[in-house]
Amino acid sequence: MSGPVAHVTRHVLSGELLRGARADVRMVAKGWRWGRRQMVPRSAEPFVPAKTSEPFPTEWARRPAAVAVRDGIQRFGLAPLLRHEIRPTVHGLDVLDRVHGPVVFVANHTSHLDTPLILCSLPHAWRRHTAVAAAADYFFDTWWRATGSAMVFNTFPIERRSGSLSSTPGSLLDEGWSVVVFPEGTRSPDGWTRRFRHGAAYLAVQHQVPVVPIGIRGSFAAMPRGRGWPVPGRPPVTVRFGEPLRPGDGEGPRELGARVEAAVSQLIDEDATTWWQAQRRAASGATPSTSGPDVAPWRRVWAQTQAPAVRTHRRIWPR
Repeated sequence: MSGPVAHVTRHVLSGELLRGARADVRMVAKGWRWGRRQMVPRSAEPFVPAKTSEPFPTEWARRPAAVAVRDGIQRFGLAPLLRHEIRPTVHGLDVLDRVHGPVVFVANHTSHLDTPLILCSLPHAWRRHTAVAAAADYFFDTWWRATGSAMVFNTFPIERRSGSLSSTPGSLLDEGWSVVVFPEGTRSPDGWTRRFRHGAAYLAVQHQVPVVPIGIRGSFAAMPRGRGWPVPGRPPVTVRFGEPLRPGDGEGPRELGARVEAAVSQLIDEDATTWWQAQRRAASGATPSTSGPDVAPWRRVWAQTQAPAVRTHRRIWPR
């Protein structure tokens, strides 16, 4: 065979041989005993406990020198930057005049803005003695992120995947530090609240400290999950502090946790409507659920991208 037909035939055969050779090489490479890899199925390998690593130390971030540096960063750097990018409005700070620290601050969590919003909303005396629980697998996965987070926000690591409660927040409460806990465990993917865990309530019951609920609205619209910076236009965000909740006699973490979750929902309802309407609905057990409607995921996200309307007090007396 000669001519163009023979040329095409040789080209096709050479291509098939090349593909076959590649397949053989891949098969050999996949089954080859590279290095010291065991030729034993994983199901037959002996059990080896996972290596445990020591948590990132954060005690240095609560020493007087670090507290002074962080105070300057938050007052002259973080707070002005926050006000430049968003329009925060804070309500209910007077409740802190009726309680003495330490306390457990509990808030819903929809954005990375929540931590700086809470810290910059607190009065100076409270902010200097408040630490924030942060996910160890996210904020403490690298030394530079862990150091920066502990320095700027006074964070300490919490293992959210193991299911065990760290002893750090309890030690901080015993030392007089207030702690910020996000009981959902992670940021909401769509702006609606998720189920509250009972870790914060357990801390309050074990150490007999009050819980101060906080409702945050608008932070998801201002900086939703996946963004590294707030959206343009200085979107409004509201932070509302509620009345302190103290553990009752014989009350366990489950019962107190339910009261805390209801208080946060009532604060969000109050911010969306009025104090009187929220009180009436709470008294009748009709507070709207903050977990959102049972609709398609894109509709849940779309509903929370609307920035909250900023209500102003109506002027009664003319100037």
